[in-house]
Amino acid sequence: MDTKHIQIRDYDYALPEERIAKFPLPERDSSKLLVYDKGRISETRFRSLPSLLPEGALMVFNNTRVIQARLHFRKSKASPVPSKGEGNHQLNETTDKISPSLEGTGEALGALIEVFLLEPAEPVEYQENFARKGSCSWYCLVGNLKKWKEGCLKRTFSIGHSTLTITAERKDTHGTSQLIEFRWWTDEEGNGQQTTDNGQRTTDNEQCSMTFAEVLDAIGELPIPPYLNRKTEESDKTTYQTVYSKIKGSVAAPTAGLHFTQRVLQDIDARGIEREEVTLHVGAGTFRPVKSEDIGGHDMHTEHIAVHRHTIERLLAHGGEAIAVGTTSVRTLESLYYMGVLAASPIPSKGGVNCDDTPSPLERVGEKLSLLHVPQWMPYEYDNSLSTTEALTALLRYMDERGEEVLHASTQIIIAPGYKYHIVRRMITNFHQPQSTLLLLVGAFIGEAWHDVYDYALAHDFRFLSYGDSSLLIP
Repeated sequence: MDTKHIQIRDYDYALPEERIAKFPLPERDSSKLLVYDKGRISETRFRSLPSLLPEGALMVFNNTRVIQARLHFRKSKASPVPSKGEGNHQLNETTDKISPSLEGTGEALGALIEVFLLEPAEPVEYQENFARKGSCSWYCLVGNLKKWKEGCLKRTFSIGHSTLTITAERKDTHGTSQLIEFRWWTDEEGNGQQTTDNGQRTTDNEQCSMTFAEVLDAIGELPIPPYLNRKTEESDKTTYQTVYSKIKGSVAAPTAGLHFTQRVLQDIDARGIEREEVTLHVGAGTFRPVKSEDIGGHDMHTEHIAVHRHTIERLLAHGGEAIAVGTTSVRTLESLYYMGVLAASPIPSKGGVNCDDTPSPLERVGEKLSLLHVPQWMPYEYDNSLSTTEALTALLRYMDERGEEVLHASTQIIIAPGYKYHIVRRMITNFHQPQSTLLLLVGAFIGEAWHDVYDYALAHDFRFLSYGDSSLLIP
């Protein structure tokens, strides 16, 4: 099969608006579970999942945690035009003593600018960036960018008994994203800061008491999926996180994991099923539609992963086979195979680490991170004969040579019909949007039977998308 010539219209289906779950069920594990087992379709409740899995198997979960990635500013209409020589440093200030959402602040404050965090730029490592005090930089999408042609946006909030001020300044453009530098301080800390000639404060990181993670928790907004067509509510801060989420960095939840409860996890343990975790930070690109007629014209977004050495060792102990919870775990596990291929053959003839024409910002500046990157089309262009165990063994050897306990890498892998799965043997996943890359991934796993699965789900009142029901797929 020539995967690049797959027509995305062949992966379409009619999804009525009323079938999209706008909110989750009160009990996560009471959601419906469709079971596709080698052509047979049945249904049960999600809490029955452990009884459907083989004893002694290995399950892999994505432990990423969604951050409050939306930041809002208002340009001040009263801001004077910067004088010659001031460049991009004229401040545009908004003071909001009540609500970070900027509701009810009024038109007098000027254009609403939304800054949507995509991935860290400086420091490049997520946890180091979240721990920074005083300043950091991110690659961001900017809503209403045409209204922010110049100037440094500034916003002040009341947090407890303190006042926090945060500024955002555009530094550069990278494709469709903007490099934004953030600086912040509280009123107590501001007294010790210096002011430049153009009016912008300089910040001594050591004098700032709030980390960037704390700033986001205080003033950011959780980015629920756009197809929910509603505003974020306070309940989403809990319901749009998995119960096992740990590592902050995603702008979208790994939604298959939303069905798990501590009760279900305990039942999984009781059956002797081993659990391992990987980290793939889900980017905004997961919602980007395929606009080209054939998927060869679609550019996959880059996602960054972290996998511990012991997880790769457990995979080897299970013969390189696993049950994946969600498509993000699928992408991570399958990317590990190709990272092993790259580790065994550093410069493949096609699709290898040096063949990607569009490296991510992480690869441009992340000297501390692994060089391993899986390009979008590598699985279809590189003729390899490595077994899964050989690839994983090569990956461990690669980590040993560098003294790494945790593999940090990135992937653009696209999994579509024509793809050969190397590690994933069973998959737990929600019901995805029509004409999406996630539906292609399902089609690659169970073939044309995806039509039967989705027809059954539509005919039997299953709820769709992020807050909807789920499926267990066994090809």
